[in-house]
Amino acid sequence: MRLPLLKNTKVFGKTVFLRADLDVPLSEVGSQKSEVRIEDDTRLLSVIPTIEYLLQQKCKIIIAGHLGRPKPLNQESGIKNQEFSLLPVARWLTCHSELVSESDEMLKRVQHDISKVRLGEFDGWEIMPNLFLLENLRFYEGEEKNDPKFTKKLADLADVYVNDAFAVSHRIHASIVGITKFLPSFAGLHLEKEVSVLSKILINPKQPLIAIVGGKKVETKLPLIARMYFIADYILVGGKIAQETKEFLKIEHQKTKGKKAILLVADINEGRTGILENSLNNFIEIIGLAKTVVWNGTMGMVVDHDDFNHATKKVALTIIKSKAYSVVGGGDTTEFLRKLGLINKFSFSSTGGGAMLAFLSGERLPGLVALGA
Repeated sequence: MRLPLLKNTKVFGKTVFLRADLDVPLSEVGSQKSEVRIEDDTRLLSVIPTIEYLLQQKCKIIIAGHLGRPKPLNQESGIKNQEFSLLPVARWLTCHSELVSESDEMLKRVQHDISKVRLGEFDGWEIMPNLFLLENLRFYEGEEKNDPKFTKKLADLADVYVNDAFAVSHRIHASIVGITKFLPSFAGLHLEKEVSVLSKILINPKQPLIAIVGGKKVETKLPLIARMYFIADYILVGGKIAQETKEFLKIEHQKTKGKKAILLVADINEGRTGILENSLNNFIEIIGLAKTVVWNGTMGMVVDHDDFNHATKKVALTIIKSKAYSVVGGGDTTEFLRKLGLINKFSFSSTGGGAMLAFLSGERLPGLVALGA
């Protein structure tokens, strides 16, 4: 896939509209739950290389994105969805040391010093000179509707558009698709990396390639399994999808012509919380053969109880021990691995859940198509 890359274009001194993935999990802390904390900043960290590159190019950067699923409101009525405000992200950016050189200690502001600004018709914050963040784009109806008038207002803020939000590149939204019609558009460093890594799964991966599919979103996993019939050597299915579609998958696999993969669908325990030990042992034996592993979805319920987490943890440790090139994605899976301190032992962790599944399933992601891919 050929993308127009940020690193191959001249952006020195330009104003850049940077679409980032800012949809991070939040939690309320403090005795009165008066403070909001970002639980996992992986997605924010993923955009740092692109921000740093643009700062080195003396660009003015306007970062934009969304958080959660707020109900859009009319601009005239004001923003009242404060639980979905990107203020915690603005504070994170303000305080994050990787954005500030050692010689610029004066720019390291504390949370209460953050400055509100108005850019065009949009509220936002000044993070530091030449670096700004817009408030949640989903506060505006035009974002998810990909409204041309709304899109033009976004485009008028900048000279260049950069998409570094792989996780939402399967959405036909104004800041993902529409804006590319108004501005020269390029793929950011993280988006480039995601596409490069996932493409290698589909094109000449080191074999045996083992695809491990679990979790509970059956409708998004079935297309991936169908595609992997012709790419993977083995497909291992666990979690809720194994529980709900076992017979269907076996029938589909039997009647699929030209398939390459051997399919194993796990047996589920009586409590329907995970896979049986004999299925897990079969999975472990096959994973041990792998040269490449792609994994999306847990092997059962993931809660604070070792009995439920056993299979998912064992699969993770076996992948790590195998020394195979390993790619993992999906919110529940990566969150579980992060809590165990195992996420960095995988070769690559995708920030995309649905986007990763769509890409590996062979769909043409609208955000990538809009860039000219």
